[in-house]
Amino acid sequence: MIVPAFRDIEAAHQRIIPFVKRTIVVESSGLNELLKAQLFFKCENLQKAGAFKFRGAMNAILSLSDQELVQGVATHSSGNHAAALSLAASLKGVKAYIVMPDTSPAVKVNNVRQYGGIITFCKPTLEARESTLVKVVAETGATFIHPYNNFNVICGQGTAAKELLEEVGPLDVVMAPVGGGGLMSGTSISAKALCPEAQIIGAEPKNADDACRSLKSGQLVLSDNPETMADGLRSSLSDLTWEVIRTHVNEIFTASESSIMAAMVLLKKHAAILAEPSSAVALAALLENRNYFEGKRVGMIISGGNYDAELLED
Repeated sequence: MIVPAFRDIEAAHQRIIPFVKRTIVVESSGLNELLKAQLFFKCENLQKAGAFKFRGAMNAILSLSDQELVQGVATHSSGNHAAALSLAASLKGVKAYIVMPDTSPAVKVNNVRQYGGIITFCKPTLEARESTLVKVVAETGATFIHPYNNFNVICGQGTAAKELLEEVGPLDVVMAPVGGGGLMSGTSISAKALCPEAQIIGAEPKNADDACRSLKSGQLVLSDNPETMADGLRSSLSDLTWEVIRTHVNEIFTASESSIMAAMVLLKKHAAILAEPSSAVALAALLENRNYFEGKRVGMIISGGNYDAELLED
């Protein structure tokens, strides 16, 4: 198994710079005072397609040959990778075939359609996603770009943490949400290279804590259709992301559903950050483990901002 190195993330960054936004890093004096830490939020909710996923999707598509692209690209995704791949494909003038669970949030379905993705719905299980994708690829001849179990996707995702650390300097803690592990993998590779003394912490819903259990047991644990509002974190780690995470990540903290909602409210109120549940889980995990973070400089990837507005109605 070939695992990405930081030089691969640097190469990916040069490749995607003409296409991605260099998103801002936000601080909040209110949150710093409340939590007794200095927090730096890398706002990938402001990235194209509304999430960090555009980095990985763009890098993956730019890494394919013209022959590999001629029949288009395909993937399965609950939403953010689907939208990102649809947008990246449209920029290259190729079709994107997207398999989505029929429980995907309406805002994410609409995003995929807005960017020209051709959707096939399936039942909300990994087995249904994969079997439906096999049929779509057989019918179209499209090239499959996995949401996270893909070398070039991971390299693209690692560019967000690279930008964060280049901007704010050394950190005591670098945090990111964990679902399939693409963002966490890329983040950990960049953090180890640029800030080797930092603690690298993953954040996960208590209701979808397979990565936490994997790290504690030393064995890859798969989730079984977990129920959490953080729809982007319902996936299990892959062999590739597990290999990176078990090597680089120090700890994974979990957060309850109520803490995830509280974190969304705090980010909106104190930092004007509209974070979807999957990205608010990092702050939620901090809320439940405040003593660990007190007095520390903490960098956090706000992974996306695609959610139904009703979720945070005043």
